[in-house]
Amino acid sequence: MIAIPSGFSPEEYLSLEHDNTVRHEYRRGLVYAMAGGSDDHSRLAINFLTAINFHLRDGECQFFSGDVKVNYADEFFYYPDAFVTCDPRDRSDRYVKRYPKLIAEVLSPSTGKFDRTDKFEDYRLLESLEEYVLIAQDEMRVECRRRVKDGAGERWETVVYGAGDIVMLQSIELEVAIAELYRGVSLGR
Repeated sequence: MIAIPSGFSPEEYLSLEHDNTVRHEYRRGLVYAMAGGSDDHSRLAINFLTAINFHLRDGECQFFSGDVKVNYADEFFYYPDAFVTCDPRDRSDRYVKRYPKLIAEVLSPSTGKFDRTDKFEDYRLLESLEEYVLIAQDEMRVECRRRVKDGAGERWETVVYGAGDIVMLQSIELEVAIAELYRGVSLGR
């Protein structure tokens, strides 16, 4: 990710995004042009969204692909590969959502480290977020990070799924075979 050199306010960023055909993400005053994805990246996102679509159907929750932004205060605007929101407050803005319960990112060589670290730290600021899913492209591996609230406070637990496993998305009560998520993906190319 390469930042556009300048400090942007959230308002300036949104104006830039509105008038631009290239998508950008915003993080604390810096704006980053988004790189294109691979065929496997696209296929993984589509397979993930297809499973969610069949599961949620016409319920109260909405799901989105990488064309709708997730925002927290003046901190960030990101385009997750997939996310689900069930909060009615997210119905008022067609372009920006603020209350997701599940966010998924398909990892790529250029963004994987950022998705696992800084982006996760940012997403944790969203009180509505229950689950953060990281989907690997180079191996059959899905990592689910889940917010756990108990008497001791709040923490995040991680469950990793591999070949032959059933991935459990607790936040939306969906079970999907990992083989279905990786259908049509050419691992190790």
